[in-house]
Amino acid sequence: MKVLPFKIVKSEQHSILYQKDCDDAFYDALHNHKEIQLSLILKGEGTFVIGDCVGDFKPNDIFIIGEYLPHVFKSDKIQGEKSEMISLFFTEQTFGESFFRIPELAKLNSLLIKAQQGIKTSYYPKNLRDKFILHHTLEPLSQFINFIEILSILSTHKGEKLSSPTVSKKYSDEDGSRMRDIFQFTLNNFNGQIQLDEVADLANMTIQGFCRYFKKRTNKTYFNFLIDIRVGHACKLLSKDELDIAEVAYLSGFNNITHFNRKFKEKKKMTPTAYRKNLRSEKVLQ
Repeated sequence: MKVLPFKIVKSEQHSILYQKDCDDAFYDALHNHKEIQLSLILKGEGTFVIGDCVGDFKPNDIFIIGEYLPHVFKSDKIQGEKSEMISLFFTEQTFGESFFRIPELAKLNSLLIKAQQGIKTSYYPKNLRDKFILHHTLEPLSQFINFIEILSILSTHKGEKLSSPTVSKKYSDEDGSRMRDIFQFTLNNFNGQIQLDEVADLANMTIQGFCRYFKKRTNKTYFNFLIDIRVGHACKLLSKDELDIAEVAYLSGFNNITHFNRKFKEKKKMTPTAYRKNLRSEKVLQ
């Protein structure tokens, strides 16, 4: 068994499963599945965890998530606004055992190998977004061609690799339930003061035992994981000009501006002020 195994419902009419999620928030429990997942964020923003990588997502981000790679998308709940995501699910064997290994598809095979660590891309031709949106309206043969074109475009646009290649994907039922509870608790409470003993109690472990357990399964300490989530949330808040840096720090779970600046620079290689300036420059160029 894996981390909260998630069953992708098969379709007898389609080899590639199309799914559109539209709700107040995406499915926010840590899970995985044997299918590779291509996802386009249409609306909503929030925090993702893919393998041992924590980051933020926003509209027009595209993710490629490899088979059995644990992941969760937690939307920021905004009153009156929905989160929307289009996903395509398939396996490397969907079209036959060796389909992606033929010479003509070498670039696609390379992309799928990279997808084992998860990939995020935000910069791509506009027609790629259209291909996701229109996919379900096409006839079966056109859907297949459209799918190959999506992969082809993604294979030529460099995306950001997300997870460490050493992350273990194999969890027992007990591990899966425990890790899911830890992740959900952290994602729900990261902007408050979390004590290590309360997380260890949640995992039914001693503090020392929990620290070893968590680092072995995520390649990072629990507090490093928590800082990743807080910094990721701060990145989203920095796009809101009405908030000053001190407010961003406080709303992200930091009660000390100096500590926030130090940790943000450590993670993003720039200060929060420089990050906000870059965001403003990107908006001008768009």
